[in-house]
Amino acid sequence: MSRPATGTTSTAPTPRQVWGRVRGAALVLALVLAGGLALATLRSTDDHGALDPRSADPHGSRAVAELLKDRGVTVTLVTTLAEATTAASTGTTLLVTTPDLLTDTQQASLRSAMDASTGRTVLLGAGQASLPTLAPGVTGAPSTPVRERAPACTLPAATRAGSVDLGGERYETSLATTSDACYLSDGLPTLLRLPGTGSGAGDTVLLGSPDILYNSRLDQRGNASLALQLLGSRPHLVWYLPSLSDTSATTDTPADGTTGNFLTLIPSGWLWGTLQLAVAAVLAALWRSRRLGPLVTERLPVTVRASEATEGRARLYRKANARDRAASVLRTATRTRLAPLLGVPVQDAHSPDRLLPALSARLPETTADPRNLLFGPAPADDATLIRLADQLDALEREVRTS
Repeated sequence: MSRPATGTTSTAPTPRQVWGRVRGAALVLALVLAGGLALATLRSTDDHGALDPRSADPHGSRAVAELLKDRGVTVTLVTTLAEATTAASTGTTLLVTTPDLLTDTQQASLRSAMDASTGRTVLLGAGQASLPTLAPGVTGAPSTPVRERAPACTLPAATRAGSVDLGGERYETSLATTSDACYLSDGLPTLLRLPGTGSGAGDTVLLGSPDILYNSRLDQRGNASLALQLLGSRPHLVWYLPSLSDTSATTDTPADGTTGNFLTLIPSGWLWGTLQLAVAAVLAALWRSRRLGPLVTERLPVTVRASEATEGRARLYRKANARDRAASVLRTATRTRLAPLLGVPVQDAHSPDRLLPALSARLPETTADPRNLLFGPAPADDATLIRLADQLDALEREVRTS
């Protein structure tokens, strides 16, 4: 009789086997991760230096700034509200690149400066977050794509420029008799000029999108002409790029409702890239996961005879001089086999109070002391251990034959 060897051969996968199973999925995941990071990086740098008069990037505005300087217009770049309001005076055009990012307090201060100024204020992409304060009486409509549009108005700057690339925010106003509405989209203007309402005589120009100021679009259609006329009507242009370093921005939250948490600082490309990577990881996990099914019997790689396993264990006991352990194994096995023969439950086989009375009733006369034989001390030498094994065998035979 033989039985499979236990403890000598492990069927658990080795690290090399595990790596062989998952390396395909790991490679695909690494490629997706690298591609997502590269795409997110490229997209996050698309607007680097956007509307910055010093930037030569496609979305920068260095070209229009240089053309204005060639026409004798002084261009001053400011990044704080205090600098912008101080510079806004007679003979000045104030360009605000992102008015929706200004806080309520900043917008109120800017509105006061606009009312007192005799110059022009140009607001790029102003929406519902800033229109009530910076352009009272004007409301925003859903945005429209940027494309070539005709002037469709009598504003001299627009008629001279002709068709330009405009879109983005659209505007509705109750000041139709005094305002100039140009470059319509579904009847609503994407360029709106409002006359001054304060003590000064300055006007306000709302541009639905900043595309005509980009380096990449300036040489197309009448973009350059319109940009130069709107920004170069006064000898001094104050180019206001709102900055996080502006202390006035810390007084309250931005007007567009953002709370300034960490997620608002992450470019949208990175968020979409992370979501795509998460979906790819889930799909890869489902693809490579182990399919649960019915249990199957596997052939063990090695079959060892029971006698060989017994001899091997005995040699280990002898090498370690573990006579106590060997005697304990022999006695435990004998008690386990004797208990059913004596009518004792197996769970009570190792209790002297339950096993010995049953053995005495079965074998009233025996040459060996059952207690010392089954529950005695460890043998002192190998000869005593051998004699114990023989006595246990004899006791079991005697019980079986009685």
